[in-house]
Amino acid sequence: MDSPAPSAEPIECRVTAWYYRRMGILTTMLLLMGLYFLYDGRYGYPAANAVADQKDWFEQELLKAYDEAKTAGRLEAWTVEAQAKGWPVGKNGEAPRWVSYAAAKGWPEKPHRYTEREIAEQFWWGGGTLVAALAVAGLLLANRGKVLRAGADHWITPEGERIAFADVFKVDKRPWDQKGLAHAWHRTADGREKRAVIDDLKFAGAARVLERLLANFRGELIEKAPEPEASEEKPPADDA
Repeated sequence: MDSPAPSAEPIECRVTAWYYRRMGILTTMLLLMGLYFLYDGRYGYPAANAVADQKDWFEQELLKAYDEAKTAGRLEAWTVEAQAKGWPVGKNGEAPRWVSYAAAKGWPEKPHRYTEREIAEQFWWGGGTLVAALAVAGLLLANRGKVLRAGADHWITPEGERIAFADVFKVDKRPWDQKGLAHAWHRTADGREKRAVIDDLKFAGAARVLERLLANFRGELIEKAPEPEASEEKPPADDA
């Protein structure tokens, strides 16, 4: 009984919604990260340094003035002057406390001071991340019109290269189960060896292209990774 002729029905595989969603999420994440870096460099880190400056002023000037007034016996007059200036004062003649002053303004108890280098790095990271976001968005747009096609005796890659099934001499489908990828090596018209990728996660229905290729394939098929060979070394003999 003769085997049925291979199907000649054209196959068209367009980019999957999963690919658009994944690349869209990645673009959004990179964009938000880049803006966050720039925000920290422009506003966040300088604001943190301003709080650190306030703590330095509090400890080096305010408390010093309090101690001097207390030593000179003019604490009551100093308290009136400090309140007039809007400075914090302690209760019942006690020294002002940074913890209370910071809490009232929503500041951290131990503000962190950022260096000029750390601030500059935020702009570098922000710019680099935004460039990466643009690159991913560009890649997403570049793949919008790509289609993986197959005929009776060939397939056409998304880049437009026509590959005859008869020119394929090796197929590696080890990544297929986990990643939906298969690699096919073929010989070009000028005798060069070249690798093409069939991506089932990126192109809906690419499994049909792989099935048609394998149905017309006579080369080397690699389906699973070789298992590690058992060690042939014998265990050392026990001493008598």
